Amino acid sequence: MLSAFVSAFRTPDLRRKILFTLGLVALYRLGATMPSPGVDYGNVQACLEQATQGESAGIYSLINLFSGGALLQLSVFAIGIMPYITASIIVQLLTVVIPRFEELRKEGQAGQAKMTQYTRYLSIALAVLQATGIVALAARGQLLQGCAEPILADDSVFGLVMIVLVMTAGAALVMWFGELVTERGVGNGMSLLIFAGIASRIPVEGRNILEGRGGVTFTLVCIAALLIIIGVVFVEQGQRRIPVQYAKRMVGRKMYGGSSTYLPLKVNQAGVIPVIFASSLLYLPNLIAQLSGAATNPNPSWWQRWINEYLVNPANPVYILIYFGMIVFFTYFYVAITFNTEERADEMKKFGGFIPGIRPGRPTADYLSYVLSRITLPGAIYLGTIAVLPNLFLEVGNTGGVANLPFGGTAVLIMVSVGLDTVKQIESQLMQRNYEGFLK
Repeated sequence: MLSAFVSAFRTPDLRRKILFTLGLVALYRLGATMPSPGVDYGNVQACLEQATQGESAGIYSLINLFSGGALLQLSVFAIGIMPYITASIIVQLLTVVIPRFEELRKEGQAGQAKMTQYTRYLSIALAVLQATGIVALAARGQLLQGCAEPILADDSVFGLVMIVLVMTAGAALVMWFGELVTERGVGNGMSLLIFAGIASRIPVEGRNILEGRGGVTFTLVCIAALLIIIGVVFVEQGQRRIPVQYAKRMVGRKMYGGSSTYLPLKVNQAGVIPVIFASSLLYLPNLIAQLSGAATNPNPSWWQRWINEYLVNPANPVYILIYFGMIVFFTYFYVAITFNTEERADEMKKFGGFIPGIRPGRPTADYLSYVLSRITLPGAIYLGTIAVLPNLFLEVGNTGGVANLPFGGTAVLIMVSVGLDTVKQIESQLMQRNYEGFLK
C-alpha cells in the first residue's frame, strides 16, 4: 500500500489530484473551527465539555459525527454535509415513487445532471431547516444543556437570521467542496469530508479517554477498535460471486461473447445508509421533545415521558433494541430499492448472459432475489451490531456518550469503507497510467 502511494506521488497528474483533495479537506477543517458571527466562542468552549458528558449528547451524535464536532461549536460549517446526504437519500428513494425521477435515471448523463440539480435544491432547503432548528435550540439554551452562560452574543432577530444564513451558506460551500473533490480530486468527495471530520476527533477523544479513564481503559479501547476495524474490513470485502456465462454471438464479421464472469453481491450491500436512516429517525423525537420543552416540563404528557424514559439515554435497552431493529429493517428496505433484480436479469438477457442452471428472464430474477435475501440477513445483523456497540459499553464506562466514541460503531464503519474505496481508486488510476503491456 505504501508503495502505491509513493508511485501516486511520482505521477504528476495523480499527484495534483491528491494535493487538490488535501487542500480542500484542509479548507473544510478550517471552516469547521471558525465560529459563526453572533456566537460567543468563549462561552461555547466553556460549556462544551460539561454538555457533551451528559446523556443528551446522544441526541446530536449523528450530525455532530458528520460535521467533525463543528455542530456543537456553532461554527460556519456546523451543518456540515448532512443536508446533502439526506437529500441524496430522499431523491434516490423518490425514483421508485415518482415516474419522472425514474425516467431521468434512465436518460444517462443528462438525466443524472438534472437529478443532481434537484438534490442541490433540496439540500439548501434542508440546510435552512436544520440551521433554524439548531439556532432556535441555542437561543433557548437547550443546545448545550447544563450551560448557564449564553452562547449567543446577539440573540436579536437580525442576529439569529444572520447565523442561519451563514450556516446555510457554509452547508452549500461544503457541498461544493465535495463535488469538486469528486470531479477533480481522488475518491468520493462527500465521503472524504466525513472521513476528515471523524479522523480529526480521534486524537482529542483518545486523550480524553486516557486522562479520564486511565491507561488500562485506553489500551482496551484501542484493542477493541483494532478488532472492530479487522471485522469491518473482513465483512466489507466479503461478497457472493454468482457465475455468469455469456453466449457467443456474431456482430458483422466478428464474434463476441463466450466469456465467463461473475456478478458480485456484497454482504453489506446497503453500506452505512441504514444506520443513517435509523439514527435520523431516533433523532427526530428527541428534537421534538427538546423544542416542546419536555425535559423541563414538570408535568409532561405520556409521549414526552416515554421519550424521556426510552429515547434520550442511548444505553437504555429499549433504545438499543429499537435502534437495532430499525437498522435491520432499513437494510432490507434499502437493498430492495437500490438493487432491482428484474433489471439485472433483463440486462443479462439482453447481452446474452445467463446463470448456469437458471433460465434467463424471470427465473434469473427470482434466483437473484433469493440469494440477495439470504446474504442481506448477515449484513443487516453486522450493521446493527457495529452500530450499537458503543451503546452497549456506555453503562460499563462513561467515555462521553455516543458522540464522543469515534473508535467504534458508525465512525469506524464509515472510515474503513471510505479508506478502502479511496485506496482502490488510487490503485486503479495507477494501473491506467503505468500499464506496460507485453512490450516491457
